[in-house]
Amino acid sequence: MTAEYQVHGAVAVITLNNPPVNGMGLVTRTAAVKGIQQALADDEVKAIVITGAGKAFSGGADIKEFNTPAALAEPSLHTFIATAESSTKPVVAAIHTVCMGGGLELSLGCHYRVALPGAQIALPEVKLGLLPGAGGTQRLPRVLGLEPALNMIVSGNPVASEKLPALFDEIFAADADIVQSAVAFAEKIADVRPLPKVRDRKVDYPNHEAFLQFSRNTVKAMAGPFPAPLECVETVAASVTMKFDDGMKFERERFLHLIQTTESKALRHAFFSERTASKVPDVPADTPVRSIKSAAIIGAGTMGGGIAMNFLNAGIPVKLLETRQEALDKGIATIRKNYENSLKKGKLTQEKLDQRMGLLSSTLSYDDIGQADIVVEAVFEEMGVKEAVFRKLDEVMKPGAILATNTSTLDVDKIAAFTKRPQDVIGTHFFSPANVMKLLEIVRGKETAKDVLATALALSKKLKKTGVVSGVCDGFIGNRMIEQYSRQAGFLLEEGALPEQVDKAAEKFGFAMGPFRMGDLAGNDIGWAIRKRRYVEKPEISYSKTADLLCEMGRYGQKTGAGWYDYKAGDRKAYPNEQVNAMIVQHSADLGITRRKISDQEIVERLVYALVNEGALILEEGIALRASDIDMVYLTGYGFPLYRGGPMFYADTVGLPNVLAAINKYAKGHQGSAWQPAPLLSQLAAEGKVFNR
Repeated sequence: MTAEYQVHGAVAVITLNNPPVNGMGLVTRTAAVKGIQQALADDEVKAIVITGAGKAFSGGADIKEFNTPAALAEPSLHTFIATAESSTKPVVAAIHTVCMGGGLELSLGCHYRVALPGAQIALPEVKLGLLPGAGGTQRLPRVLGLEPALNMIVSGNPVASEKLPALFDEIFAADADIVQSAVAFAEKIADVRPLPKVRDRKVDYPNHEAFLQFSRNTVKAMAGPFPAPLECVETVAASVTMKFDDGMKFERERFLHLIQTTESKALRHAFFSERTASKVPDVPADTPVRSIKSAAIIGAGTMGGGIAMNFLNAGIPVKLLETRQEALDKGIATIRKNYENSLKKGKLTQEKLDQRMGLLSSTLSYDDIGQADIVVEAVFEEMGVKEAVFRKLDEVMKPGAILATNTSTLDVDKIAAFTKRPQDVIGTHFFSPANVMKLLEIVRGKETAKDVLATALALSKKLKKTGVVSGVCDGFIGNRMIEQYSRQAGFLLEEGALPEQVDKAAEKFGFAMGPFRMGDLAGNDIGWAIRKRRYVEKPEISYSKTADLLCEMGRYGQKTGAGWYDYKAGDRKAYPNEQVNAMIVQHSADLGITRRKISDQEIVERLVYALVNEGALILEEGIALRASDIDMVYLTGYGFPLYRGGPMFYADTVGLPNVLAAINKYAKGHQGSAWQPAPLLSQLAAEGKVFNR
């Protein structure tokens, strides 16, 4: 049973039991409503306690049921709450650990609420592009007051139970038994009448019009393209301006409107995709994992230092290896400086800083790292350099140690072949800055052992990363796709656009930064090195020469103060450069191209559909397990706008036949050979299907 019924003396206890967070799916709702009815029918029972088993009161509605008939099937969440509220015997919500979303809304429908301290209380629906849809916007302001309730609903952030005394009739001692304490409380109030109902309270806030208008203005400025935060303000406003039942109707109407918006669908897609990414069909959830109690990092540069910080933050000791003492000292100083900056911003305590730096040691000798459980190589992106490192690691590392490479494009199978233990080799592609970016591309070689893959996925969670599994190919998922995006950006320059126009169009679409600002941040010399390799390995692929010409001018990006744009010391702002623009225009003339006016729509379509088309090939080849994994890579590693759900989800919302029609149109233009529609895209478009099934 997903809701258990027991009687303790004169008190019935209904325990929601639907792990992991007691989500109130249809089966759970049905069992709980039956429990209330059973208690009402039993003359011996004087009061009812509702609580949750395990580590939650309830995390809320079961979001797996969204957009399915089960979500609205009776008893609905509204019916469950109404059953508790209209009970003729007092109903007490006994809250512990987690009480969120529909769980909090249920407790607000109960006559009394009691809690243990430290319980996380929240209405997080806004984070899924929604608003609380089971009375939260109407009841919470009646209990907490207008301002604190609005803050909780608009932010969606959890608040500890002891910080919300107005919400609870009693907060027990931290070590109390929640059920025993709640039963004792229920016995005390069993005969109190009339039964207190939140719906009968008034929201009293002097000059509420001015406060609500101020809130609208503030939220509108912060919400950007997301409609839910402003809808939250409007529905909370209804708790002041409307009768309770009218406010409930208004809340329902706005909830049903939001659930159909692309923005909410995109946020829900991202939410589920993140959870699905860690599931690999042939690696069962119970696959044993290797113990990671210590790590070694090869290379103390920008990437090596950032990777080391991830392990230190997770409490895992790190030994940093370099070939020169000077490079080691510089790397350690950078790590310390990063932590000191966090300290200045109040994001870290001195104690935490000392603790993390205390876990860091360094060496110039491979002999000192042999006992580490995992070693991550973060050296220069060149196969000869990687070979030397992995041959050495094969000699010194203990049996069973995981040998990971942070390569962003190179063949992990080739790297694994430099060792006598290819089963222990895996790609862990961190994104720069590695201590900040959420994405970790986990590259599974053909020999990678299942327990090594399972360990890498578990480690990604420990490092607070979103781990996405990729097969082996040049550039894996993210960089293989971004290459097509960058190629189109280059061709747009040849045809008539300038970097600023392309970047502005991409940023208006929602990218964190456009392709040229991104190139300047990453270092244009990195792309140059990759293209030089491509010219030899894949001479059939064409590129715009503008990026090479830029590098020949010595303009490598922010690190040199000059790239596609100029940069000033201490200022990240990109200033267009006349010389660069003149070089672009001259290059078009040298190619014999008459420059034309290019619309922002064309820029966005060419950039995004280049990603989509390559993503379809990656899916077809089995490099990515599912379309949603590609979306996660782009949402967490490449600044793709969250409210658009990732490139594959975005293509689904535009309609695959429309994407295909645009690709066929651009195939007739300049460098049209770059547009070969992926067979999977053509097939799905013809069948009226989508990538994210």
